[in-house]
Amino acid sequence: MRFDRRSFLRSSGVALALPMLEMFASASPAAESGIPRRMVCLCAPLGFLPANLFPEQTGRGYELTPYLDVLKDFRDDFTVISGLAHAGMSSGFAHQATASFLTGAPGAGRPGFRNTISLDQYAADFLGGLTRLPSLNLSGEGLGLSWTRTGAQIPADNSPSRVFARLFLDGGADEVQARLQWLEDGRSILDDVRDQARTLRSELGVSDRNKLDEYLTSVRELERRLQTNEKWARTPKPHVDAEPPKDIPNAADLIGRMRLLFDLTHLALQTDSTRLIMIMLGGSTYAPPIKGVNLGHHDLSHHGKDPGKLEQLKLVEVETMKAVRDLLAKLRETREDAGTLLDRTSVFLGSNLGDASSHSVRNLPVLLAGGGFEHGQHLAFDPQHAPPLCNLYLSLLQRLGIEADQFSTSTGTLTGLDFKRS
Repeated sequence: MRFDRRSFLRSSGVALALPMLEMFASASPAAESGIPRRMVCLCAPLGFLPANLFPEQTGRGYELTPYLDVLKDFRDDFTVISGLAHAGMSSGFAHQATASFLTGAPGAGRPGFRNTISLDQYAADFLGGLTRLPSLNLSGEGLGLSWTRTGAQIPADNSPSRVFARLFLDGGADEVQARLQWLEDGRSILDDVRDQARTLRSELGVSDRNKLDEYLTSVRELERRLQTNEKWARTPKPHVDAEPPKDIPNAADLIGRMRLLFDLTHLALQTDSTRLIMIMLGGSTYAPPIKGVNLGHHDLSHHGKDPGKLEQLKLVEVETMKAVRDLLAKLRETREDAGTLLDRTSVFLGSNLGDASSHSVRNLPVLLAGGGFEHGQHLAFDPQHAPPLCNLYLSLLQRLGIEADQFSTSTGTLTGLDFKRS
């Protein structure tokens, strides 16, 4: 039987749209170490006012800034980093740079831009099979941070109630059976795709055969993912001592929405339901329900140095830091064997914007907490000779136990950010 090549690619597109797994979890030291390591990445799409975040002093003896003062009880648990940037970004496409926040792909927003795999999905190739969900992609307003290896954006979950149900509420027997049938149907599609590909192989030249072999490898890896999903579909979900959250329909309530997502984050990590969580924080054009604030967050972030807007912006961003503080507190209070969740979870807070008012994409705000790093310092780099933010990402991957030598535009791990010796 002969197949039109274009028809074959179209028929297999459903399978290609599924997550790709290019390394087996069993081959990763992270899977074999016995100590679960986790990562949470938070993106504030409108950034933070640099003067209220970055200390003037470097090293360990710096004076706390207004935003870091909110986190003073965690001073030895976090590092603030200044001077980093993503290569190939420009102020003309500053907001579009959210697409590259976790990928580091240059040129976001420009015509012909094609994204690459995001940090969480790269890590999920190694760690995803260890937990019910390979990763969790959340958003306070709709857009997410996760991208597949082929540069396709992964839809984000923005309903805490639905995410809670996926994680902790067991469906009835009919729902479980429907899920198992869905997985069986997925295997049937892959069987058909594999059979068609094998038939097509004899019609191809050497170059196309090599491409097809790569494709068949991805099909086999997808089959392994389906097998893992079947195991979790048959495993009862963990039960937590928490009421299901109620979604907040008010898009302006960016702090309330953020806190719901942070509560879910804590529960998901506590139950080891996933070890990789990405959250796009809100950046609404509406005025948030915060005392003293009557302008939209987006308007405030583009303040033009107006004193009134700066004061209101500080109120919004302090509330954001309070929510982050409370998440860190929950992680530090939760014991896990001889450590805490914070000891074993790298919490990264950053943005695609260094200064929203000027649309600067340099000197990005970076705060890293927990995860077993040596903290308590301000790492300052020269913004005019900025190391790539992806150097931090490489350090995060290695802390997860993944033996990576490079990620995206990285040139090495981040200088001065060391693992704890103990």
